[in-house]
Amino acid sequence: MEMSGFDYVISIGGAAGQGIATPGNILARLFARRGIHMYAYNAYQSIIRGGHSFLTIRCSDREIRTHGDVINLIICLNQDTMDRHLEHLGSGASVIFNSDTIVPGEPAEGVQLCPVGVGELAGKGSNKLMQNTVAIAVACQILGIEFSAIEDVLNFQFSAKGEELVAENVRVAKAAYNHSASNFQPVEQQAPQPTAPLAVWAGNQAFAMAAAGAGVKFYCAYPMSPSTGILHWMAANARELGIMVRQVEDEISVVCMTVGAAHAGCRSMCATSGGGFALMTEGVGAAGMMEIPIVMVNVQRAGPSTGVPTKTEQGDLWQVLGASQGDFPKLILAPRSPLDAFQTIPEVFNLADKYQLPAIILSDLLISDETSTINPELLDMQPLIDRGELITEAGDEAGNYERYKFTESGISPRALPGIPGYEHVVATDEHMPDGVLISDEFTHPHKRRAMLEKRQSKMDGLLADLPPPAIVGAPDADVTLVGWGSTAGVIQEAIEQLAALGVVVNHLHFKWLVPFHADEADELLSSCKRTIIVENNYSGLFHRYLRSETGFTVDGHIRKYDGEPFKPHHIVEAVQDQLNGGEPLSVPYEEIIV
Repeated sequence: MEMSGFDYVISIGGAAGQGIATPGNILARLFARRGIHMYAYNAYQSIIRGGHSFLTIRCSDREIRTHGDVINLIICLNQDTMDRHLEHLGSGASVIFNSDTIVPGEPAEGVQLCPVGVGELAGKGSNKLMQNTVAIAVACQILGIEFSAIEDVLNFQFSAKGEELVAENVRVAKAAYNHSASNFQPVEQQAPQPTAPLAVWAGNQAFAMAAAGAGVKFYCAYPMSPSTGILHWMAANARELGIMVRQVEDEISVVCMTVGAAHAGCRSMCATSGGGFALMTEGVGAAGMMEIPIVMVNVQRAGPSTGVPTKTEQGDLWQVLGASQGDFPKLILAPRSPLDAFQTIPEVFNLADKYQLPAIILSDLLISDETSTINPELLDMQPLIDRGELITEAGDEAGNYERYKFTESGISPRALPGIPGYEHVVATDEHMPDGVLISDEFTHPHKRRAMLEKRQSKMDGLLADLPPPAIVGAPDADVTLVGWGSTAGVIQEAIEQLAALGVVVNHLHFKWLVPFHADEADELLSSCKRTIIVENNYSGLFHRYLRSETGFTVDGHIRKYDGEPFKPHHIVEAVQDQLNGGEPLSVPYEEIIV
Protein backbone atom coordinates (compact mmCIF):
# COMPACT_ATOMS: atom_id res chain seq x y z
CA MET A 1 0.00 0.00 0.00
CA GLU A 2 1.40 3.38 -1.00
CA MET A 3 1.66 5.94 1.78
CA SER A 4 0.67 9.59 1.24
CA GLY A 5 3.22 12.21 0.22
CA PHE A 6 6.46 11.53 -1.63
CA ASP A 7 7.49 7.89 -1.31
CA TYR A 8 9.57 6.35 -4.09
CA VAL A 9 11.62 3.17 -4.39
CA ILE A 10 14.60 2.76 -6.71
CA SER A 11 16.35 -0.59 -7.15
CA ILE A 12 19.73 -1.15 -8.78
CA GLY A 13 20.51 -4.66 -9.94
CA GLY A 14 23.67 -6.20 -11.33
CA ALA A 15 26.55 -8.53 -10.58
CA ALA A 16 29.13 -8.05 -7.86
CA GLY A 17 31.96 -6.06 -9.43
CA GLN A 18 29.71 -3.89 -11.60
CA GLY A 19 29.95 -0.99 -9.16
CA ILE A 20 26.46 -1.10 -7.71
CA ALA A 21 27.61 0.64 -4.53
CA THR A 22 28.71 3.78 -6.39
CA PRO A 23 25.34 4.78 -7.87
CA GLY A 24 23.76 3.83 -4.56
CA ASN A 25 26.09 6.15 -2.66
CA ILE A 26 25.52 8.97 -5.14
CA LEU A 27 21.74 8.70 -4.90
CA ALA A 28 21.89 8.44 -1.11
CA ARG A 29 23.94 11.65 -0.87
CA LEU A 30 21.76 13.40 -3.39
CA PHE A 31 18.58 12.64 -1.45
CA ALA A 32 20.17 13.46 1.90
CA ARG A 33 21.41 16.85 0.67
CA ARG A 34 17.85 17.69 -0.35
CA GLY A 35 16.50 16.73 3.07
CA ILE A 36 14.76 13.64 1.68
CA HIS A 37 14.70 10.67 4.04
CA MET A 38 16.35 7.56 2.64
CA TYR A 39 16.62 3.89 3.63
CA ALA A 40 18.68 1.39 1.63
CA TYR A 41 18.76 -2.41 1.80
CA ASN A 42 21.30 -4.37 -0.21
CA ALA A 43 20.57 -7.99 -1.08
CA TYR A 44 23.98 -9.30 -2.11
CA GLN A 45 25.90 -12.55 -2.34
CA SER A 46 29.00 -13.69 -0.46
CA ILE A 47 31.26 -13.76 -3.52
CA ILE A 48 33.63 -11.07 -4.76
CA ARG A 49 32.58 -11.09 -8.43
CA GLY A 50 29.44 -12.39 -10.08
CA GLY A 51 26.18 -13.42 -8.49
CA HIS A 52 23.12 -11.21 -8.36
CA SER A 53 23.12 -8.10 -6.19
CA PHE A 54 20.06 -5.95 -5.73
CA LEU A 55 20.26 -2.62 -3.92
CA THR A 56 16.92 -1.06 -2.99
CA ILE A 57 16.82 2.63 -2.07
CA ARG A 58 13.60 4.06 -0.72
CA CYS A 59 13.24 7.83 -0.42
CA SER A 60 10.43 9.70 1.27
CA ASP A 61 9.39 13.05 2.69
CA ARG A 62 8.93 11.34 6.09
CA GLU A 63 11.15 9.13 8.22
CA ILE A 64 11.14 5.51 7.02
CA ARG A 65 12.50 2.30 8.50
CA THR A 66 11.89 -0.27 5.72
CA HIS A 67 12.64 -0.64 2.02
CA GLY A 68 8.94 -0.69 1.25
CA ASP A 69 6.57 -3.00 -0.61
CA VAL A 70 6.90 -2.04 -4.28
CA ILE A 71 9.57 -0.95 -6.75
CA ASN A 72 8.91 2.22 -8.71
CA LEU A 73 12.09 2.27 -10.77
CA ILE A 74 14.74 -0.32 -11.62
CA ILE A 75 18.20 0.39 -12.94
CA CYS A 76 19.33 -2.78 -14.72
CA LEU A 77 23.10 -3.06 -15.03
CA ASN A 78 22.94 -6.51 -16.63
CA GLN A 79 20.58 -8.85 -18.47
CA ASP A 80 20.08 -11.02 -15.39
CA THR A 81 18.45 -8.16 -13.49
CA MET A 82 16.06 -7.49 -16.37
CA ASP A 83 15.13 -11.17 -16.60
CA ARG A 84 14.55 -11.55 -12.84
CA HIS A 85 12.57 -8.43 -12.07
CA LEU A 86 10.72 -7.00 -15.08
CA GLU A 87 7.72 -9.30 -14.70
CA HIS A 88 7.16 -8.13 -11.11
CA LEU A 89 6.79 -4.44 -11.96
CA GLY A 90 3.37 -2.82 -12.06
CA SER A 91 1.83 0.13 -13.86
CA GLY A 92 3.69 3.39 -13.26
CA ALA A 93 7.09 1.78 -12.83
CA SER A 94 10.09 2.63 -14.99
CA VAL A 95 13.08 0.55 -16.14
CA ILE A 96 16.41 2.14 -17.06
CA PHE A 97 18.87 -0.06 -18.96
CA ASN A 98 21.83 0.03 -21.32
CA SER A 99 20.35 -0.81 -24.71
CA ASP A 100 23.84 -1.66 -26.01
CA THR A 101 24.00 -4.80 -23.88
CA ILE A 102 20.52 -5.55 -22.47
CA VAL A 103 17.42 -6.78 -24.30
CA PRO A 104 14.17 -6.06 -22.43
CA GLY A 105 11.38 -8.57 -22.05
CA GLU A 106 7.67 -7.80 -22.35
CA PRO A 107 6.67 -5.37 -19.59
CA ALA A 108 3.28 -5.16 -17.95
CA GLU A 109 0.90 -2.47 -19.14
CA GLY A 110 1.90 0.94 -17.84
CA VAL A 111 5.60 0.11 -17.27
CA GLN A 112 7.91 2.61 -18.96
CA LEU A 113 11.03 1.20 -20.60
CA CYS A 114 13.92 3.69 -20.69
CA PRO A 115 16.60 2.32 -23.05
CA VAL A 116 19.81 4.30 -23.15
CA GLY A 117 22.68 3.71 -25.57
CA VAL A 118 25.58 4.22 -23.20
CA GLY A 119 28.20 3.84 -25.92
CA GLU A 120 26.72 6.65 -27.98
CA LEU A 121 26.25 8.98 -24.99
CA ALA A 122 29.57 8.28 -23.27
CA GLY A 123 31.67 7.74 -26.36
CA LYS A 124 33.53 4.69 -27.58
CA GLY A 125 36.21 3.37 -25.28
CA SER A 126 34.58 4.89 -22.21
CA ASN A 127 34.78 3.15 -18.84
CA LYS A 128 32.16 0.41 -18.51
CA LEU A 129 31.12 1.90 -15.18
CA MET A 130 29.93 5.00 -17.03
CA GLN A 131 26.59 3.24 -17.44
CA ASN A 132 26.10 3.89 -13.72
CA THR A 133 26.52 7.64 -14.22
CA VAL A 134 24.14 7.52 -17.17
CA ALA A 135 21.52 5.65 -15.15
CA ILE A 136 21.74 8.11 -12.24
CA ALA A 137 21.24 11.07 -14.56
CA VAL A 138 18.20 9.48 -16.21
CA ALA A 139 16.68 8.55 -12.86
CA CYS A 140 17.11 12.06 -11.52
CA GLN A 141 15.65 13.65 -14.64
CA ILE A 142 12.46 11.62 -14.57
CA LEU A 143 12.15 12.37 -10.83
CA GLY A 144 12.36 16.09 -11.54
CA ILE A 145 15.70 16.73 -9.83
CA GLU A 146 17.67 19.58 -11.37
CA PHE A 147 21.00 18.74 -13.01
CA SER A 148 22.99 21.05 -10.73
CA ALA A 149 22.25 18.68 -7.83
CA ILE A 150 23.71 15.75 -9.78
CA GLU A 151 26.77 17.79 -10.72
CA ASP A 152 27.43 18.69 -7.07
CA VAL A 153 27.26 15.07 -5.93
CA LEU A 154 29.46 13.82 -8.81
CA ASN A 155 32.06 16.40 -7.84
CA PHE A 156 31.99 15.13 -4.26
CA GLN A 157 32.06 11.44 -5.28
CA PHE A 158 34.98 11.60 -7.72
CA SER A 159 37.01 14.62 -6.56
CA ALA A 160 39.64 12.43 -4.90
CA LYS A 161 40.29 10.74 -8.28
CA GLY A 162 41.11 13.91 -10.15
CA GLU A 163 39.43 16.73 -12.06
CA GLU A 164 39.58 14.86 -15.36
CA LEU A 165 37.42 12.00 -14.08
CA VAL A 166 34.99 14.46 -12.49
CA ALA A 167 34.65 16.38 -15.74
CA GLU A 168 34.12 13.19 -17.75
CA ASN A 169 31.36 11.98 -15.43
CA VAL A 170 29.64 15.37 -15.47
CA ARG A 171 29.79 15.46 -19.28
CA VAL A 172 28.28 12.01 -19.64
CA ALA A 173 25.64 12.72 -17.00
CA LYS A 174 24.59 15.91 -18.80
CA ALA A 175 24.22 14.06 -22.10
CA ALA A 176 22.13 11.35 -20.42
CA TYR A 177 20.01 13.93 -18.60
CA ASN A 178 19.17 15.73 -21.85
CA HIS A 179 18.48 12.43 -23.61
CA SER A 180 16.04 11.47 -20.88
CA ALA A 181 14.24 14.81 -21.05
CA SER A 182 13.71 14.31 -24.79
CA ASN A 183 12.62 10.67 -24.70
CA PHE A 184 11.08 9.59 -21.38
CA GLN A 185 8.02 10.64 -19.41
CA PRO A 186 8.62 12.05 -15.92
CA VAL A 187 7.11 10.01 -13.11
CA GLU A 188 3.99 11.18 -11.30
CA GLN A 189 5.82 11.42 -7.95
CA GLN A 190 8.25 14.26 -8.47
CA ALA A 191 10.95 14.76 -5.83
CA PRO A 192 10.10 17.54 -3.36
CA GLN A 193 12.02 20.80 -3.21
CA PRO A 194 15.15 20.84 -1.03
CA THR A 195 14.84 21.35 2.72
CA ALA A 196 17.37 21.13 5.57
CA PRO A 197 19.99 18.53 4.64
CA LEU A 198 20.33 15.21 6.43
CA ALA A 199 23.37 13.04 7.13
CA VAL A 200 23.95 9.53 5.78
CA TRP A 201 25.32 6.65 7.80
CA ALA A 202 25.47 2.87 7.86
CA GLY A 203 24.26 0.84 10.81
CA ASN A 204 27.69 -0.41 11.82
CA GLN A 205 29.02 3.14 11.68
CA ALA A 206 26.36 4.10 14.22
CA PHE A 207 27.57 1.35 16.57
CA ALA A 208 31.20 2.43 16.19
CA MET A 209 30.49 6.14 16.59
CA ALA A 210 28.43 5.49 19.69
CA ALA A 211 31.22 3.44 21.24
CA ALA A 212 33.75 6.17 20.50
CA GLY A 213 31.47 8.76 22.07
CA ALA A 214 31.02 6.51 25.11
CA GLY A 215 34.77 6.56 25.72
CA VAL A 216 35.92 3.26 24.24
CA LYS A 217 39.72 3.15 24.11
CA PHE A 218 40.21 -0.47 23.02
CA TYR A 219 38.46 -2.27 20.17
CA CYS A 220 39.32 -5.76 19.02
CA ALA A 221 37.85 -7.94 16.27
CA TYR A 222 38.38 -10.68 13.75
CA PRO A 223 36.58 -9.76 10.49
CA MET A 224 33.26 -11.57 10.23
CA SER A 225 30.41 -10.19 8.18
CA PRO A 226 28.09 -8.54 8.86
CA SER A 227 29.95 -6.99 11.82
CA THR A 228 33.10 -5.95 9.94
CA GLY A 229 31.88 -2.42 9.27
CA ILE A 230 32.46 -1.60 12.94
CA LEU A 231 36.10 -2.63 12.59
CA HIS A 232 36.48 -0.60 9.40
CA TRP A 233 35.21 2.59 11.06
CA MET A 234 37.29 2.04 14.19
CA ALA A 235 40.45 1.40 12.19
CA ALA A 236 39.89 4.47 10.00
CA ASN A 237 39.37 6.79 12.97
CA ALA A 238 41.51 5.13 15.66
CA ARG A 239 44.55 7.41 15.47
CA GLU A 240 42.52 10.63 15.56
CA LEU A 241 40.35 9.43 18.46
CA GLY A 242 43.07 7.75 20.51
CA ILE A 243 41.53 4.27 20.29
CA MET A 244 43.70 1.17 20.18
CA VAL A 245 42.30 -1.12 17.48
CA ARG A 246 43.51 -4.69 17.04
CA GLN A 247 42.59 -7.25 14.38
CA VAL A 248 43.80 -10.59 15.71
CA GLU A 249 43.90 -14.20 14.60
CA ASP A 250 40.59 -15.49 15.93
CA GLU A 251 37.64 -14.65 18.16
CA ILE A 252 39.12 -16.45 21.16
CA SER A 253 42.00 -13.99 21.13
CA VAL A 254 39.54 -11.16 20.50
CA VAL A 255 37.52 -11.74 23.66
CA CYS A 256 40.57 -12.47 25.81
CA MET A 257 42.24 -9.22 24.75
CA THR A 258 38.98 -7.33 25.30
CA VAL A 259 38.65 -8.74 28.83
CA GLY A 260 42.31 -7.94 29.53
CA ALA A 261 42.03 -4.37 28.34
CA ALA A 262 38.86 -3.86 30.38
CA HIS A 263 40.57 -5.28 33.47
CA ALA A 264 43.31 -2.71 32.99
CA GLY A 265 40.71 0.05 33.05
CA CYS A 266 39.92 0.71 29.38
CA ARG A 267 36.39 0.84 28.14
CA SER A 268 36.61 -2.10 25.73
CA MET A 269 34.40 -3.52 23.01
CA CYS A 270 34.47 -6.31 20.46
CA ALA A 271 32.08 -7.41 17.73
CA THR A 272 31.42 -10.50 15.64
CA SER A 273 28.61 -12.61 14.23
CA GLY A 274 27.15 -15.85 15.60
CA GLY A 275 29.96 -18.12 14.46
CA GLY A 276 32.59 -15.91 16.06
CA PHE A 277 30.50 -15.42 19.17
CA ALA A 278 30.48 -19.20 19.61
CA LEU A 279 34.24 -18.99 20.15
CA MET A 280 33.88 -16.04 22.51
CA THR A 281 31.51 -17.66 24.98
CA GLU A 282 34.20 -18.85 27.40
CA GLY A 283 35.41 -15.26 27.56
CA VAL A 284 31.89 -14.13 28.44
CA GLY A 285 31.98 -16.44 31.44
CA ALA A 286 35.45 -15.23 32.40
CA ALA A 287 34.23 -11.63 32.44
CA GLY A 288 31.22 -12.74 34.48
CA MET A 289 33.29 -14.56 37.09
CA MET A 290 35.95 -11.86 37.36
CA GLU A 291 33.28 -9.12 37.29
CA ILE A 292 34.98 -7.24 34.48
CA PRO A 293 32.80 -4.93 32.34
CA ILE A 294 32.99 -5.57 28.60
CA VAL A 295 30.59 -4.85 25.75
CA MET A 296 30.17 -7.35 22.91
CA VAL A 297 28.19 -6.93 19.70
CA ASN A 298 26.73 -9.96 17.93
CA VAL A 299 25.51 -9.00 14.45
CA GLN A 300 23.27 -11.92 13.57
CA ARG A 301 23.26 -13.50 10.13
CA ALA A 302 21.45 -16.56 8.80
CA GLY A 303 22.86 -19.69 10.45
CA PRO A 304 23.75 -22.21 11.74
CA SER A 305 27.49 -22.69 11.18
CA THR A 306 28.71 -20.54 8.29
CA GLY A 307 25.07 -20.26 7.23
CA VAL A 308 24.30 -17.54 4.72
CA PRO A 309 26.88 -14.83 5.50
CA THR A 310 25.12 -12.02 3.62
CA LYS A 311 21.54 -12.60 4.78
CA THR A 312 19.66 -11.53 7.88
CA GLU A 313 18.04 -13.51 10.69
CA GLN A 314 17.10 -13.21 14.37
CA GLY A 315 18.52 -16.63 15.12
CA ASP A 316 21.10 -16.12 17.88
CA LEU A 317 18.88 -15.20 20.82
CA TRP A 318 19.25 -18.44 22.73
CA GLN A 319 22.95 -18.54 21.90
CA VAL A 320 23.54 -15.33 23.81
CA LEU A 321 21.05 -16.24 26.55
CA GLY A 322 23.16 -19.32 27.26
CA ALA A 323 26.54 -17.79 26.54
CA SER A 324 29.12 -19.62 28.66
CA GLN A 325 28.51 -22.23 31.30
CA GLY A 326 27.21 -21.55 34.76
CA ASP A 327 24.85 -19.01 36.24
CA PHE A 328 26.03 -15.40 36.30
CA PRO A 329 24.67 -11.90 35.63
CA LYS A 330 24.84 -10.32 32.21
CA LEU A 331 23.06 -7.61 30.26
CA ILE A 332 21.49 -8.41 26.87
CA LEU A 333 19.65 -6.01 24.60
CA ALA A 334 18.52 -5.77 20.98
CA PRO A 335 18.33 -2.20 19.61
CA ARG A 336 15.57 -1.46 17.11
CA SER A 337 17.56 0.78 14.70
CA PRO A 338 20.97 2.40 14.20
CA LEU A 339 19.74 5.56 15.96
CA ASP A 340 18.41 3.52 18.87
CA ALA A 341 21.77 1.75 19.09
CA PHE A 342 23.66 5.04 18.94
CA GLN A 343 21.58 6.55 21.74
CA THR A 344 21.64 3.38 23.87
CA ILE A 345 25.27 2.21 23.64
CA PRO A 346 26.69 4.86 26.02
CA GLU A 347 24.08 3.75 28.56
CA VAL A 348 25.13 0.13 28.02
CA PHE A 349 28.76 0.99 28.84
CA ASN A 350 27.66 2.89 31.95
CA LEU A 351 25.57 -0.06 33.12
CA ALA A 352 28.35 -2.56 32.38
CA ASP A 353 30.75 -0.43 34.44
CA LYS A 354 28.29 0.18 37.27
CA TYR A 355 27.36 -3.49 37.66
CA GLN A 356 30.72 -4.93 36.55
CA LEU A 357 29.41 -7.50 34.09
CA PRO A 358 29.49 -8.41 30.41
CA ALA A 359 26.94 -6.72 28.16
CA ILE A 360 25.84 -8.27 24.86
CA ILE A 361 24.22 -6.22 22.11
CA LEU A 362 22.21 -8.24 19.58
CA SER A 363 22.11 -6.59 16.18
CA ASP A 364 21.50 -8.26 12.82
CA LEU A 365 22.47 -7.74 9.21
CA LEU A 366 19.31 -5.73 8.55
CA ILE A 367 20.32 -3.06 11.08
CA SER A 368 24.10 -3.19 10.74
CA ASP A 369 24.28 -3.28 6.94
CA GLU A 370 21.58 -0.71 6.26
CA THR A 371 22.34 2.76 4.91
CA SER A 372 19.94 5.51 5.94
CA THR A 373 19.60 9.21 6.56
CA ILE A 374 19.75 10.70 10.03
CA ASN A 375 19.15 14.16 11.44
CA PRO A 376 22.58 15.19 12.82
CA GLU A 377 20.89 17.12 15.62
CA LEU A 378 19.85 13.79 17.16
CA LEU A 379 23.47 12.70 17.64
CA ASP A 380 25.21 13.50 20.91
CA MET A 381 28.91 12.70 20.67
CA GLN A 382 29.53 13.73 24.29
CA PRO A 383 27.15 11.54 26.31
CA LEU A 384 27.32 11.15 30.07
CA ILE A 385 30.10 8.74 31.06
CA ASP A 386 29.79 7.00 34.43
CA ARG A 387 32.54 4.50 35.31
CA GLY A 388 30.81 3.27 38.47
CA GLU A 389 32.69 2.46 41.70
CA LEU A 390 36.12 2.59 40.10
CA ILE A 391 39.15 3.15 42.33
CA THR A 392 41.91 4.92 40.43
CA GLU A 393 44.21 6.12 43.23
CA ALA A 394 45.28 5.03 46.72
CA GLY A 395 42.79 5.70 49.51
CA ASP A 396 41.57 4.62 52.95
CA GLU A 397 41.18 0.94 52.07
CA ALA A 398 44.79 0.54 50.99
CA GLY A 399 46.19 -2.65 52.45
CA ASN A 400 42.75 -3.99 53.41
CA TYR A 401 41.20 -4.08 49.96
CA GLU A 402 38.67 -6.78 49.07
CA ARG A 403 38.04 -6.86 45.35
CA TYR A 404 34.87 -8.94 45.77
CA LYS A 405 33.62 -7.40 48.97
CA PHE A 406 30.13 -8.42 50.04
CA THR A 407 27.77 -5.46 49.69
CA GLU A 408 24.01 -5.03 49.82
CA SER A 409 23.86 -4.13 46.12
CA GLY A 410 26.29 -6.89 45.11
CA ILE A 411 28.58 -4.25 43.58
CA SER A 412 32.11 -4.32 44.96
CA PRO A 413 34.45 -1.33 44.54
CA ARG A 414 36.79 -2.08 41.61
CA ALA A 415 40.42 -1.00 41.79
CA LEU A 416 42.53 -0.71 38.68
CA PRO A 417 45.60 -2.96 38.66
CA GLY A 418 48.81 -1.41 39.97
CA ILE A 419 47.43 0.99 42.57
CA PRO A 420 49.59 0.74 45.73
CA GLY A 421 47.82 -1.01 48.57
CA TYR A 422 45.09 -2.41 46.32
CA GLU A 423 46.83 -5.54 45.12
CA HIS A 424 44.36 -8.34 44.54
CA VAL A 425 43.83 -11.67 42.82
CA VAL A 426 41.59 -11.86 39.75
CA ALA A 427 40.98 -15.34 38.38
CA THR A 428 38.32 -17.41 36.68
CA ASP A 429 38.02 -19.80 39.64
CA GLU A 430 35.42 -19.14 42.31
CA HIS A 431 36.92 -17.02 45.05
CA MET A 432 36.61 -15.33 48.40
CA PRO A 433 35.99 -11.56 48.83
CA ASP A 434 39.76 -10.95 48.76
CA GLY A 435 40.10 -12.93 45.53
CA VAL A 436 41.72 -16.01 47.06
CA LEU A 437 40.47 -19.08 45.21
CA ILE A 438 38.03 -21.22 47.14
CA SER A 439 39.53 -24.39 45.69
CA ASP A 440 42.95 -23.40 47.06
CA GLU A 441 41.59 -23.60 50.59
CA PHE A 442 38.82 -26.15 50.37
CA THR A 443 35.46 -26.11 48.66
CA HIS A 444 33.33 -24.38 51.25
CA PRO A 445 29.63 -24.59 50.22
CA HIS A 446 28.56 -21.59 52.31
CA LYS A 447 31.26 -19.36 50.84
CA ARG A 448 30.43 -20.52 47.32
CA ARG A 449 26.74 -19.79 47.89
CA ALA A 450 27.43 -16.34 49.34
CA MET A 451 29.62 -15.28 46.43
CA LEU A 452 27.15 -16.53 43.82
CA GLU A 453 24.33 -14.68 45.56
CA LYS A 454 26.48 -11.53 45.71
CA ARG A 455 26.92 -11.55 41.95
CA GLN A 456 23.32 -12.39 41.19
CA SER A 457 21.97 -9.68 43.51
CA LYS A 458 23.30 -7.10 41.05
CA MET A 459 20.53 -8.09 38.66
CA ASP A 460 17.86 -6.58 40.93
CA GLY A 461 19.46 -3.16 40.73
CA LEU A 462 20.13 -3.54 37.02
CA LEU A 463 16.49 -4.41 36.30
CA ALA A 464 15.36 -1.35 38.23
CA ASP A 465 17.65 0.81 36.06
CA LEU A 466 16.08 -0.44 32.82
CA PRO A 467 12.85 1.06 31.43
CA PRO A 468 9.95 -1.44 31.39
CA PRO A 469 8.23 -2.28 28.08
CA ALA A 470 5.23 -0.23 27.00
CA ILE A 471 2.48 -0.59 24.43
CA VAL A 472 2.56 2.07 21.70
CA GLY A 473 -0.72 2.94 20.04
CA ALA A 474 -4.42 2.62 20.76
CA PRO A 475 -5.03 0.92 24.14
CA ASP A 476 -8.17 -0.85 22.85
CA ALA A 477 -6.60 -2.22 19.66
CA ASP A 478 -7.99 -5.31 17.95
CA VAL A 479 -4.48 -6.75 17.66
CA THR A 480 -1.20 -6.20 19.48
CA LEU A 481 1.89 -6.93 17.40
CA VAL A 482 4.80 -8.09 19.55
CA GLY A 483 8.35 -7.73 18.31
CA TRP A 484 11.99 -7.41 19.32
CA GLY A 485 15.08 -5.88 17.79
CA SER A 486 15.04 -5.01 14.10
CA THR A 487 11.36 -5.79 13.44
CA ALA A 488 10.30 -2.48 15.05
CA GLY A 489 10.34 -0.42 11.86
CA VAL A 490 8.44 -2.80 9.63
CA ILE A 491 5.86 -3.48 12.35
CA GLN A 492 5.19 0.22 12.76
CA GLU A 493 4.67 0.74 9.04
CA ALA A 494 2.41 -2.31 8.85
CA ILE A 495 0.33 -0.81 11.67
CA GLU A 496 -0.12 2.38 9.63
CA GLN A 497 -1.25 0.38 6.61
CA LEU A 498 -3.66 -1.70 8.69
CA ALA A 499 -5.14 1.48 10.16
CA ALA A 500 -5.92 2.66 6.61
CA LEU A 501 -7.79 -0.63 6.15
CA GLY A 502 -9.81 -0.11 9.32
CA VAL A 503 -7.88 -2.54 11.52
CA VAL A 504 -6.73 -1.02 14.81
CA VAL A 505 -3.34 -2.45 15.85
CA ASN A 506 -0.86 -1.40 18.52
CA HIS A 507 2.73 -2.44 19.22
CA LEU A 508 4.58 -3.99 22.16
CA HIS A 509 8.30 -4.04 21.43
CA PHE A 510 11.12 -5.46 23.55
CA LYS A 511 14.66 -4.10 23.57
CA TRP A 512 15.99 -5.00 27.03
CA LEU A 513 16.05 -8.81 27.14
CA VAL A 514 18.20 -9.72 30.18
CA PRO A 515 17.27 -8.93 32.85
CA PHE A 516 13.64 -9.09 31.74
CA HIS A 517 10.63 -7.17 33.05
CA ALA A 518 8.55 -10.35 33.32
CA ASP A 519 5.78 -9.01 35.58
CA GLU A 520 5.24 -5.87 33.50
CA ALA A 521 5.30 -7.85 30.25
CA ASP A 522 2.76 -10.37 31.54
CA GLU A 523 0.44 -7.62 32.74
CA LEU A 524 0.58 -5.82 29.40
CA LEU A 525 0.10 -8.95 27.32
CA SER A 526 -2.78 -10.17 29.46
CA SER A 527 -4.63 -6.91 28.79
CA CYS A 528 -4.48 -7.32 24.99
CA LYS A 529 -7.41 -8.62 22.94
CA ARG A 530 -5.26 -10.59 20.50
CA THR A 531 -1.48 -10.94 20.34
CA ILE A 532 0.62 -11.81 17.28
CA ILE A 533 4.41 -12.01 17.50
CA VAL A 534 6.70 -11.14 14.56
CA GLU A 535 10.12 -12.79 14.26
CA ASN A 536 12.86 -13.33 11.66
CA ASN A 537 13.47 -16.96 12.60
CA TYR A 538 11.92 -20.40 12.18
CA SER A 539 10.98 -21.59 15.64
CA GLY A 540 9.85 -18.42 17.39
CA LEU A 541 12.90 -17.96 19.58
CA PHE A 542 11.69 -14.85 21.35
CA HIS A 543 8.27 -16.35 21.96
CA ARG A 544 9.93 -19.30 23.67
CA TYR A 545 11.87 -16.88 25.85
CA LEU A 546 8.81 -14.76 26.57
CA ARG A 547 6.84 -17.85 27.57
CA SER A 548 9.67 -19.11 29.78
CA GLU A 549 9.77 -15.79 31.65
CA THR A 550 6.03 -15.04 31.87
CA GLY A 551 4.10 -18.21 31.06
CA PHE A 552 2.19 -16.20 28.44
CA THR A 553 1.38 -17.75 25.05
CA VAL A 554 0.51 -15.45 22.17
CA ASP A 555 -2.41 -16.06 19.81
CA GLY A 556 -0.51 -16.01 16.54
CA HIS A 557 2.88 -15.90 14.87
CA ILE A 558 4.38 -14.27 11.78
CA ARG A 559 7.79 -15.69 10.94
CA LYS A 560 10.25 -15.27 8.10
CA TYR A 561 13.45 -17.25 7.75
CA ASP A 562 14.49 -17.12 4.08
CA GLY A 563 17.30 -14.64 4.76
CA GLU A 564 15.37 -11.61 3.53
CA PRO A 565 13.70 -9.12 5.88
CA PHE A 566 9.97 -8.53 6.26
CA LYS A 567 8.18 -6.06 4.04
CA PRO A 568 5.18 -4.22 5.49
CA HIS A 569 2.67 -6.04 3.29
CA HIS A 570 3.86 -9.40 4.66
CA ILE A 571 2.64 -8.41 8.11
CA VAL A 572 -0.51 -6.68 6.86
CA GLU A 573 -1.62 -9.73 4.89
CA ALA A 574 -0.76 -12.14 7.71
CA VAL A 575 -2.72 -10.13 10.29
CA GLN A 576 -5.73 -9.94 8.00
CA ASP A 577 -5.57 -13.67 7.33
CA GLN A 578 -5.35 -14.58 11.01
CA LEU A 579 -8.20 -12.22 11.91
CA ASN A 580 -10.30 -13.91 9.24
CA GLY A 581 -9.75 -17.35 10.77
CA GLY A 582 -6.55 -18.40 9.03
CA GLU A 583 -3.80 -20.50 10.55
CA PRO A 584 -2.14 -19.01 13.66
CA LEU A 585 1.28 -19.28 11.98
CA SER A 586 1.95 -17.17 8.90
CA VAL A 587 5.16 -17.57 6.87
CA PRO A 588 5.27 -14.89 4.14
CA TYR A 589 6.51 -15.93 0.72
CA GLU A 590 8.13 -13.51 -1.68
CA GLU A 591 8.01 -14.28 -5.40
CA ILE A 592 10.82 -11.90 -6.34
CA ILE A 593 14.10 -13.78 -6.09
CA VAL A 594 16.96 -11.49 -5.16
